[in-house]
Formats: sequence, structure tokens, C-alpha cells
Amino acid sequence: MRKSLLTAMTALGAGIAVVLSTGLSAAQPEAGRWHQVGDDVKSGISGLTVTSRSGDDLRALVVRDNKRPGENRIAEVTHRPGRPAAVEAITWQDSIEPVDLEAVDAVPGTSDEYVALASRGLVYHLKLTDAGEAVKVLDITPLPSIGMGDDFESFTLTSRNGKMAAVWADRGAGADRPATLYAAPFSVGSYGESKFGSVRRASLRVPYPKGNVRHASDIEVTKSGHVLVSSASDAGDDGPFDSAVSDAGKLSVNSAGEVRLSVAETPELLEKFEGYKIEGLQCVPGSDLAALGTDDENAGGSLTTRRMCD
Repeated sequence: MRKSLLTAMTALGAGIAVVLSTGLSAAQPEAGRWHQVGDDVKSGISGLTVTSRSGDDLRALVVRDNKRPGENRIAEVTHRPGRPAAVEAITWQDSIEPVDLEAVDAVPGTSDEYVALASRGLVYHLKLTDAGEAVKVLDITPLPSIGMGDDFESFTLTSRNGKMAAVWADRGAGADRPATLYAAPFSVGSYGESKFGSVRRASLRVPYPKGNVRHASDIEVTKSGHVLVSSASDAGDDGPFDSAVSDAGKLSVNSAGEVRLSVAETPELLEKFEGYKIEGLQCVPGSDLAALGTDDENAGGSLTTRRMCD
């Protein structure tokens, strides 16, 4: 039986799954509030994917960027209005533990399969097993077209016109290195391997934050095809931190599976988040809400929702 770990967040390691309030009730009492789910450097959120919603509660799989052996990579956190978050570890099976997981998303058309991305470009195809108490690695595949110095924090999957596409990004670094966004057709092979088609790419500079900015700390495609990008600045493990979410462009996939990516020269700034380092961003299915997760280093991690998906 999984053990509740809310009071021992340091044992969780590199990944969690979260249920937080979406504020979807008529009064929407929780909308826009931050909910802390960790309080130390091992308990931040480096990526998330929404898995289910029930009333005012939202469930998401979340990864963390821990690097040492033995640190748990996957767990489950439940947050409901008026109650403390509860954290339950999920066992990582059948593989050497990943180093520095930075993003995760569900494989469209499945209920228990996910793709997680490590910062150096390794793609992990995962499957939940043992009634959700463990995760099994089905395949490990490198990203295509890795550029010199690429450091990945973003990855998302989308399904359009019956075809899947992957979008990911090198995070970039300050004024001298913009982020590079990549997009390609995506499929899963007969052995569980992640397969990528012809890659499109574009550079991205965000309007905010300034200074030591990571132009792309996570990425999402809305149901209308808008490409949302979170960006963050990090002055060290004690901050200060700063973040924003911007509308960076459009993605389309035609009936033949061909992917088109267009990135705005000046992305539209949607909202600033001073004091937080957002590294997880995903639209909540069936709503206009985005779920946002932070990796605030020594201050742990937090979650919130905002109405910015169309």
C-alpha cells in the first residue's frame, strides 16, 4: 500500500501526480490561488500533465528534476478545496532511473501511457501499472534534431485531424540565446518506441521576464492551436524568481499528418507571475483553464490554475 508522504516531501524525488482544485464550481472559490505541494529543493514541479477532473478537483501527473539514485521519480498528490495535499509515491520499474526529468504528457488515445522528457533529450515512454502504484518504461528514444547546447524543459503531445504531433523546446538563456521550438509528427511504434517525423523549428524570444530568462520553461498547444509558452527567470536556489505565460504562435496538423509551426516575432504576454518559477503548463481538457506548476528550488513547489486556454 502506498504511503502518504505530505509531511515527508523530501523522500519523493523526481516526479509526482497531482490533484488540485480547479475552482470550477459556480462560486469558483479556489480559482487563481496557489497551493503549495512541497517545501524544499526536491519537491518542486518540473513538468505536469492533466489526467482527470472531477468537479472542483483536478488530477495531473507531475515530474521533478532530481538527479540522485534512489530519489523517487513518480508519485501522486491529491489536493481538494479545504484539505491538505496528500502525497503517495509511485514505484519506478524496469529501468535505470532517469536524470533530470523536465516535462511529461499523456499519449493521446490512451488512459495509462505517458511520455516524459529529460533535459538532455531522452524521451521515456511510460505506462502506469499495478493499479497506478508503479510506472514501467516501455521505451527510451532520443529526440531528433538536437542542437548544440540544447537544454530541454518543454514537451507536449497533441492530436489533430486524427494525427499526433509533438512540440518541444530548448529553453534558451537570456538575451544571447533564444529558445528553439521544435515540432514534428509523432507516433508510437509496435515495440513502444517514440517515432518522430520531419522536424520544424523556430526561434522564440519572450517579452517577459527580463535578464537571466529561460524563454521556454514549458509548452502547451490549446484546442484552437495556439502555442502557449511559460518562461522563467532564476537567480539561484533562493530566488528571486519570476515567470510569465505568453501566446507564442500557432500549430496545425493536416489530415496527412503534416505539421506547421509558426512563432510570433513578439509573443503576446498573457500574465506575469512574480515570485514563482513556472516549469509546468497544461490546459485542462474540457475547460479554458491552464494548470501551472512551479519549481521554486529551496522554497519547494506550488500549483495554480488560470483561464488562458481557448
